[in-house]
Amino acid sequence: MKHVDLLIERYPCLSVCREDIEAAVEAAVRMHGVGGKLLLAGNGGSAADCEHISGELLKGFLLERKPTENELEGLDPDIASGLQRGVAAIPLTSLTALSTAFANDACPENVFAQLVFALGRRGDVFLGISTSGNAENVCRAAETARARGLLTVAMTGESGGRLARICNISIRVPENETYKIQELHLPVYHAVCAQVEEILFGGTEQ
Repeated sequence: MKHVDLLIERYPCLSVCREDIEAAVEAAVRMHGVGGKLLLAGNGGSAADCEHISGELLKGFLLERKPTENELEGLDPDIASGLQRGVAAIPLTSLTALSTAFANDACPENVFAQLVFALGRRGDVFLGISTSGNAENVCRAAETARARGLLTVAMTGESGGRLARICNISIRVPENETYKIQELHLPVYHAVCAQVEEILFGGTEQ
């Protein structure tokens, strides 16, 4: 995988994560192929990462991603000319009205679990980001996702925490301090997004 190779070349320390990074790419490609969506959850800086990832997937990242004629059928040409193909990705962190109401009225620890329960369907993928791997609301969401038949992916620090044990795929970057973990998470998910885009919209499988 070209973009994963480039990632490891730039960040040799991430070679220990290669297998899991490639597995995450393959999971996202399969998800898109069956019409699924990616649900993302995290807190603080990891919540910002969820927004960032969705931004790279929902529109063109490194490629132009021109839609096919069939996809644009029935659209006004002025609208159609400005559209790009996307990968369905929903940052659960952005649903603030629901999240704050549920946290206030029901159970704060279940905020993301509630969203996964309501939105998740078999064929979807859940991505939980937690530097410690122990964020309670993210772990509960991952457990809910697995119970609902979603494939689950974790992005954590080296220890992995509880989240890594819950998830099908665990990308555990080799750092233990929060800011250092976050500094490695960004190039990892950029590489994943770029590789998914290349496979789905670049006419290549590598």
